[in-house]
Amino acid sequence: MEIASPDVEVSRRFYGDLFGWYSYTLATDGYGDYVVFTLRDINGPGVAGMQRLTDDTQPPSWSCYFYTGDLTATLDAVQAAGGQPLMEPATIAHIGRAALCADTQGAEFALWEPHDPELTPDAAVPESMCWVELACRDVEEARRFYGAVFGWKAVDRDYYGTVYTDWEVDGWPVAGMVAMDERWPPGYPAHWIPYFWVSDCDGSAARAVELGARTRVPPSDMENGRFSVLTDPTGARFAVLAPSREAARRFHPRR
Repeated sequence: MEIASPDVEVSRRFYGDLFGWYSYTLATDGYGDYVVFTLRDINGPGVAGMQRLTDDTQPPSWSCYFYTGDLTATLDAVQAAGGQPLMEPATIAHIGRAALCADTQGAEFALWEPHDPELTPDAAVPESMCWVELACRDVEEARRFYGAVFGWKAVDRDYYGTVYTDWEVDGWPVAGMVAMDERWPPGYPAHWIPYFWVSDCDGSAARAVELGARTRVPPSDMENGRFSVLTDPTGARFAVLAPSREAARRFHPRR
């Protein structure tokens, strides 16, 4: 996970206060200063990265990163499926290589090839990212694209009278997808959004607003827990999720 922020210090304070994240800065060649967020203390496991947004025409946003053992081969698969690389692969200090891409509907995502798998940011633990979700208008095209690129299997399930898609790898859910319908503003682009694990959805959403966030979807119940969608003080969209006990076991089977 990585956020592109127009104000690094504002974002650093916001997520530090909201999730208790610590952070440190790496000086990288050709990539500028890069912030690494960590859990528990400055030497704790990494949970996300941050870079300064240098293009004023682009909105602040979170990028969802997908692991690959071969960045070059996966970039080739993205292009073969009709997607677009949006930047040349970049080496981030001693951590790994990354590339930003867009799918055939314009939803941006990133690829991550760590130099050392042990340095891959932690996931599916409290105060970290536990889920990612694609909102798009053509779900069949998304099925084709992500199936071709990553080998994901799309599994539909009923969700309060609508269809929700789980993407699975070897029977294990790794991401979700919702169809953008008339409830979405016309022209709103397809996008990925991260969900961060919290113990108290309502409390975390309220605290986020106190810290300068705006509520997009108020705290609401769903099958797997309670969630809320917000935008942070710079305008980047994210969600908080207090998972049910069953969902928590899906995210982290040892818990």
